[in-house]
Amino acid sequence: MTIRRSSSLALIFLISMASRGSFAADKIRIGYSGATVSNAMLWVTDEGKLFQKNGIDPQILYLQTTLGQTALIAGEIDMCVYSGSLLSSARLQGVDVVMVASFLNKPLYRLVVRPEIKTVGDLKGKRLGITRFGTVTDSMSRLLVGRLGLDPDKDVSYVQVGDVPVLLASLSTGRIIDGTIIQPPYYLKAVASGMHVLVNMQEMDLPVQQTGLNTTQKFIAKNPDIVRRAVKSVIEGIHLMRTNPALAKRALSKRMQIKDEKELEDTYQLLKSFIQVKPYPSLEGFKTIFEDLAKRVPAAKTANAKEYVDTRFIDELDKSGYIDGLYRQ
Repeated sequence: MTIRRSSSLALIFLISMASRGSFAADKIRIGYSGATVSNAMLWVTDEGKLFQKNGIDPQILYLQTTLGQTALIAGEIDMCVYSGSLLSSARLQGVDVVMVASFLNKPLYRLVVRPEIKTVGDLKGKRLGITRFGTVTDSMSRLLVGRLGLDPDKDVSYVQVGDVPVLLASLSTGRIIDGTIIQPPYYLKAVASGMHVLVNMQEMDLPVQQTGLNTTQKFIAKNPDIVRRAVKSVIEGIHLMRTNPALAKRALSKRMQIKDEKELEDTYQLLKSFIQVKPYPSLEGFKTIFEDLAKRVPAAKTANAKEYVDTRFIDELDKSGYIDGLYRQ
């Protein structure tokens, strides 16, 4: 019965594509905010030509820090991979952005600090580097400082520095910042330069909706079938990542500029460890974001996580048996 439902859904996709005439691909622009492993499923899906398989001709664009969300809201791109915290802040201001698939629903960051900082207490009065105010590094730094028992608004200061390479350089000199949160594998470069990991957020088992595939409700209303096929492509990309390590590593190497084989293997294994087969956004992960935002944005206290996601497309593929069917082939 499940196999029949899966086959029927596949037939629906084929009929939908055929109805557009000669399988003409729909052109869409998809942005992403940085060369981090949390964004990797977009690259793997693109490397495997799965968007094209589903009748989409994608233009994948690197848009630094918050530029992706800005472009999405302005209608200059159609979808973007960025954090739940950035999405939540915009949504609370009345923007109709929603997450349609999750790439990462827990933090991977390491808080890397200068050697003279030995304890959490030593962080008081120190400067933490972030990429830009309003980004995920900003929100996650504040969340972490609060979870460590410090006052995130009084005990430390935040310095807007730039992308990871600039953060690393700034940390090593010690003239601009004393610490920063960095994802694997990049934090290893800081450690190699004499810094050390004070806190591993991955070990905290904290539900936080990190990156996901986001779009606007306006775009969904006008193009539900395109969004459906984009989500299907990502779900197939997850399967491809798990079954074709060589292709996945090629995508990681290209986008993250990883040449060392061990580092590449470790990054692939990390990706494999946190990607969900059924990439539902985490409602609990959004609630954690709201709890933190509520300290600065009162409206977050009454935010409903269900309004920040649109899971109809994953639901269709899940309930039809299509996703389970991928792993029985």
